[in-house]
Amino acid sequence: MTRRLFRDIAETLITAVLVFIALQLTTQSRIIDGSSMFPTLQTGQRLLVNRFVYARADTGPLGPLAGDDGYIFHGPARGDIIVFHPPGGNDADFVKRVIGLPGDTVDIRGGAVYVTDIDGVTVREEYTTQTTSAQGGSYPRVVPEGQYFVLGDNRRVSNDSRSWGFVMADDVVGRAWVSYWPLRSLGLYR
Repeated sequence: MTRRLFRDIAETLITAVLVFIALQLTTQSRIIDGSSMFPTLQTGQRLLVNRFVYARADTGPLGPLAGDDGYIFHGPARGDIIVFHPPGGNDADFVKRVIGLPGDTVDIRGGAVYVTDIDGVTVREEYTTQTTSAQGGSYPRVVPEGQYFVLGDNRRVSNDSRSWGFVMADDVVGRAWVSYWPLRSLGLYR
């Protein structure tokens, strides 16, 4: 009986350690600080960020698993809420929405954002009801290969690609996956 109890405890501990390691390698916890993504995300809201979904394998032993774009699964998609290291070496990661993909043309006119994909299909960006200013930038802009155009949903206060340009693919940490706190905001993100 003692031997079986010891074995059960050991199996439980090993499983718990393996689950902990898997979670540490594939997810990251993030607390929203600021109102740039309001009303989608609120100050103090806690998220789990999926770091694995945008795994890259451009080189090394996993290189054969990567597609033409260097991602094992897929890169950020239009509409994804991503966490990334901002340009300029800011210590805190930013959370914004992907608006433009590599090869897309982004235009801001008449207070609205328009994205034309590489197939020539124009999509009016509709993640916010606020008007969007160009913040002194010149448009249209073509998103370079390996980069993304991101905006906050709260355009009036968001520090985003309109101010400092595109986000490099290598600076993307992951995609917002689950909101877990406060409980009233519990839910999944695409």
